[in-house]
Amino acid sequence: MNLREAIETTRELNSNDKALLAHCLISSLELTQDENIDNAWAELSEKRYTEMTSGSVEAVSWVNIKKSVRG
Repeated sequence: MNLREAIETTRELNSNDKALLAHCLISSLELTQDENIDNAWAELSEKRYTEMTSGSVEAVSWVNIKKSVRG
């Protein structure tokens, strides 16, 4: 099963099952954190903020992102 199929299958679940699935996925993530990750996220967020405020990139709504994933 690929990611797109997993997402489509997940849509068929009820809210409680989706919440349980989300919990299981988050719990399965690696718990150790790279010490440089906070700095990397800060740099990326500053870059994105600058791009947005300067107008060099355009925001995309969550609705449009979901539509593009659905294909």
